[in-house]
Amino acid sequence: REFIEAHTTGFEEFSAFVARFTPEKAAEISGLTVGQIHHFAATIAQGRRVSFWWTMGVNQSHEATRTAQAIINLALMTGNIGRPGTGANSITGQCNAMGSRLYSNTTGLMGGYDFLNPAHREKVAGLLGIDAERIPTQNSLAYDQIVQGIADGKIKALWVIATNTSHSWINQSAFNDLVAKLDLLVVQDMYHTTETARRAHLVLPAAGWGEKEGTFINSERRFGLLKKVAQAPGQALADFHIFTLVAHYWGCGEMFQRWSSPEAVFQILKELSRGQPCDITGITDYRMLDELVGVQLPWPASEATPETERRLFEDGVFFHQNGKAKFMYEELTEMPEYVDDEYSFLLLTGRGSSSQWHTGTRSEKSDVLRKLAPARIYVEINFEDGERLGIAPGSTVRVTSRRGELRATAFLTNTVQAGQVFIPMHYAETNLLTFPAFDPYSRQPSYKACAVAVHRL
Repeated sequence: REFIEAHTTGFEEFSAFVARFTPEKAAEISGLTVGQIHHFAATIAQGRRVSFWWTMGVNQSHEATRTAQAIINLALMTGNIGRPGTGANSITGQCNAMGSRLYSNTTGLMGGYDFLNPAHREKVAGLLGIDAERIPTQNSLAYDQIVQGIADGKIKALWVIATNTSHSWINQSAFNDLVAKLDLLVVQDMYHTTETARRAHLVLPAAGWGEKEGTFINSERRFGLLKKVAQAPGQALADFHIFTLVAHYWGCGEMFQRWSSPEAVFQILKELSRGQPCDITGITDYRMLDELVGVQLPWPASEATPETERRLFEDGVFFHQNGKAKFMYEELTEMPEYVDDEYSFLLLTGRGSSSQWHTGTRSEKSDVLRKLAPARIYVEINFEDGERLGIAPGSTVRVTSRRGELRATAFLTNTVQAGQVFIPMHYAETNLLTFPAFDPYSRQPSYKACAVAVHRL
């Protein structure tokens, strides 16, 4: 209570909101028992230091943002934030997920600014040395909005960089039908063999991580230095050089005259960060990053000596004007597709074997990893469901949704609940089934829930 009153706002309203979710009501909605809910609450209450961790099971949902904020609410209301061994922590899937959010335009104007704020646009334009009118006055389109733009005929060309959307995008068949209608599809990737690159009109060969230099930010907010240790093969170039060359041949190279090298861009990003929660103005250059083996942000220029570890919110001050954290919540939303008599299973997708990675763009190139990973797509089914349907271990089953179907090897297990099935995301066929629902805030696809039927063959 002391922490709540000193460092947060909105708790009383939040309390009134959750009062109607009694343990009995929560059990009915969640499928947990009342006893499990009490045990969970007691575990948190009795812990001196409690930390909360989640991965894509939360983030890839139709109400992902509010679910994550509900976990953050738990950390706030129990004072489990800003102290050693505490916190609310999202584990992302690749090393620069943090960097792409802070210093690209995927979630806002780079450096943590807002496209919709005229003062922010003026400030960023001034730091970049460009006319403020060059900066859009609307937010960037999220991936699902780009796909809708293709469907609406507003987007005629698509430039895909370092991702394999023809494999990974939700409701895959519909996406690939749309891609076929584009006037131009450009794919910039290390490999020309991905499902997306094979559909491209133009492939721009890109260098790998050891063939270029730059920086990235990992999950503990540590700015790290990436060193070039090998020459890129053939015509491959670092993404940085591809971008600057395209800018040159498009006739707008003068806008990027200061972008002479990755380190020069790092210095520009530094200035963009000044005074922001992601302030890194205390990092002088690449040499400092190398000598310190990375630096955790924020590290403003006003702090002379870098600390090995920098814990956020240790002083109880949060990144709002009043310095207090906010309790965030809203009404639950219905799952976009429920099971019924015809499609009686809930399909979950995610990582399978540790020998596979995402769409297999690189892991499939390894002879060793291919031997360790299941070669054929499989579906995990609860023992009870397998017995009820007469499905034997290792037999072939047909899994269908309202969007597509596939055949898979049945793997019977008790790690999947009755009424649910699990298929790894690494196989291209998986997203033939998935339902195209999106979180309204993060715009993440909801890969974790769609209705399917399972038939013995």
